[in-house]
Amino acid sequence: MKKKKDILFLCQYFYPEYISSAKLPYDTAIALSRAGFLVGAMCGYPKEYNNFGRVPLKEIHEGIEIKRVKYIQFKRSNFFGRLINYISFTFSVLFKFKYILNYRAVIVYSNPPILPFIATLARRFFGIKTIFVSYDVYPEIAIITNSLSERSIITKLMKLVNYKVFKYANKVIALSSEMKNFLLNHRQFLKENQIEVIPNWYEDNGNTGNLNSYENKLFNDIKPKDNFIVSYFGNMGICQDMDTILGAIKELKNDNKIKFLFAGHGNKMAMLKAKVKEEKLNNVFIFDFLHGQDFNDALNISDCCLVSLAHGLKGLAVPSKTYSYMMAGKPIIAIMDRDSDISKDLLENEAGYVVDVGQVGELVNAIKELKSNIPKKEQMGKNCRKVFLEKYTKEKCTKQYVDLIKKVLEE
Repeated sequence: MKKKKDILFLCQYFYPEYISSAKLPYDTAIALSRAGFLVGAMCGYPKEYNNFGRVPLKEIHEGIEIKRVKYIQFKRSNFFGRLINYISFTFSVLFKFKYILNYRAVIVYSNPPILPFIATLARRFFGIKTIFVSYDVYPEIAIITNSLSERSIITKLMKLVNYKVFKYANKVIALSSEMKNFLLNHRQFLKENQIEVIPNWYEDNGNTGNLNSYENKLFNDIKPKDNFIVSYFGNMGICQDMDTILGAIKELKNDNKIKFLFAGHGNKMAMLKAKVKEEKLNNVFIFDFLHGQDFNDALNISDCCLVSLAHGLKGLAVPSKTYSYMMAGKPIIAIMDRDSDISKDLLENEAGYVVDVGQVGELVNAIKELKSNIPKKEQMGKNCRKVFLEKYTKEKCTKQYVDLIKKVLEE
């Protein structure tokens, strides 16, 4: 009988795609491979978030055996486009189900929400061990953001998938303590010894404070040397509260020394662009997704950074861009519930501010205080960097996965 390999990553996005949903599984896979495990990945064929052009359907990269499947891919800017992508990718993986049986264990992610059911089938009927990583909690996110109704067929399907996934998973990974608490309180079939908290992370690229970043021609119009730059990077989707940020932009539009820099993707980005144009907000600069040196430069020229989570989503999602801000040593203004790991990190370590969703005045005051009190801004940035080094480096977080997989495979 052919000897099985150790661990298969089952995810929609993977190398060489550059979004966090691809980078985080890839970092984990490399860490496991370097720890001596035989690692593979079954993922979608790259399209929207790929700068490499055509890539092979099969390849071995950094010791990882990658198998890519083609599927229907519409733009993710609307709900139905994402839904078709999810269903198409899940069925494409299902047709390759036999490939999963070559491995002893599977790490599967919550996006797309119905994909984990395939790993559950492998667990239920073939004894393949499963580790479910909960990046987002569905269907609750979709219901709270009015993307789905409580009674819809899709909602009922997601609840059925949840029941099977959580019941049979060997381990469930939550990104924060509040997510762990939510899952334990709302997934009655989930046992406490099944769930582990492992946060997301960011790679420490050593590029903080690079003065050359101010010479990047991409940001010439912002004049970063002359202005106070408030930045927002990453996803601008259903989970993010953009209204509070827009309110602050309007309040500060007459302060010609404060500029807002946005870069990323998501279905609320079009709304942001439309509002900026409609209301002639000349203090706003919007870019598409930045990566590589351009993203590093954008971080370096920023004076503070924003992260947000829509009302009612505590425990359902964790904004992963937070850790890039921490790595760069930037003070953070978090627009979210105060009883979250990110908020506690900022408040307990004097590394930033926490603003309640909808409190535009609080956000405006926080920005003004950082602009007027440079020593405080610099100290908060140093404190943020310290929190990052203590808790959120790639090495520390991926080691938790290595230790967990060792235990799961030995059981």
